[in-house]
Amino acid sequence: MPSPIRPAVRNGRGAVSNPAGRFEPTRAEAVDDGWGTIEEALPPLETTVQPEPARSIISRNKSPDISFDQSINPYRGCEHGCIYCYARPSHGYLNLSPGLDFETRLFYKADAARLLEQELSAKNYRCSPITIGANTDPYQPIEREYRVTRSIIEVLAKRRHPFSIITKSAMIERDIDLLAPLAKDNLVYTLVSVTTLDNDIKRTLEPRTASPAARLRAIRSLSSAGIPVGVMIAPVIPVLTDAELEKIIEAAAAAGARSAGYVLLRLPYELKDLFREWLDEHEPLKAKHVWSRLHDMRGGRDNDPRWGHRQRGEGQYADLLAQRFAAACMRYGLKHRERFVHNTALFVAGSAASGGESRQMSLL
Repeated sequence: MPSPIRPAVRNGRGAVSNPAGRFEPTRAEAVDDGWGTIEEALPPLETTVQPEPARSIISRNKSPDISFDQSINPYRGCEHGCIYCYARPSHGYLNLSPGLDFETRLFYKADAARLLEQELSAKNYRCSPITIGANTDPYQPIEREYRVTRSIIEVLAKRRHPFSIITKSAMIERDIDLLAPLAKDNLVYTLVSVTTLDNDIKRTLEPRTASPAARLRAIRSLSSAGIPVGVMIAPVIPVLTDAELEKIIEAAAAAGARSAGYVLLRLPYELKDLFREWLDEHEPLKAKHVWSRLHDMRGGRDNDPRWGHRQRGEGQYADLLAQRFAAACMRYGLKHRERFVHNTALFVAGSAASGGESRQMSLL
């Protein structure tokens, strides 16, 4: 019987393979057929970007684990290639793989600005802070060309609508010109995600993200411009990155962060298999220890989806992690339970945003 072929690692990509999503009726497995083709070089793996038709742009949730109920994701899929990304399984809804497809077959919301204007103008719309980038990164590399995130910020700025941004990219510095004036009225809050300070781990764990130094520089730039910024240590990976918790908090505080948060590694659906494959390829000597520690924090399972548990875990080691985090925040002067209070009173609703002429015409 032919033996399965071990997938070839692609430079600059996070996932090792491209497995079918959970909605697909068939599965494929590469095997050596004896003809020597496994020695042939693989063709280049290129990124493709397509517009995604959408009827709406604001997503809503009722999760008790997160502090916002409205979000916008300018892109579907993410070229950053972070192997731990909990958004990977969502590519299955497009009949694409959560593996390499997720980081190479990308979609952008071409009509994002127009749709946002339309939704904010609705008579029944009630102003509530919007989080940009809750699923995939709004400042992934293709934002340089497509500028969807900036177009969204421009609409929110015109409407004086409060919002937050979560990113692990230093590209956010490009939009400081828009963000700084809004920060003066408590309309914007930013979070920069820092997973590790180790460039060697970062290189395979999150291959196309900004370097740790660049992210700390972004925190410094935002803070210097008067824009409130916090650090999000996400995910914390047992054995691989958890020892860096205090060092990341110290470095972020020195750069000007005012708050900190963390999220334990989550492995929903296909993600657990992708992460296992990555561990076996890049950290084989630590793999068994990582799973042992993770299972201790997840009730013996690879993943625990329960509200109240999925972000932090449970058990002695999870409690110790929480204590270490709180102690480090206190030591370096960061708030660790801050809920930023956005200003919702300045929101320009309905047709009032279109200027004085339309307001005058509406009185006729």
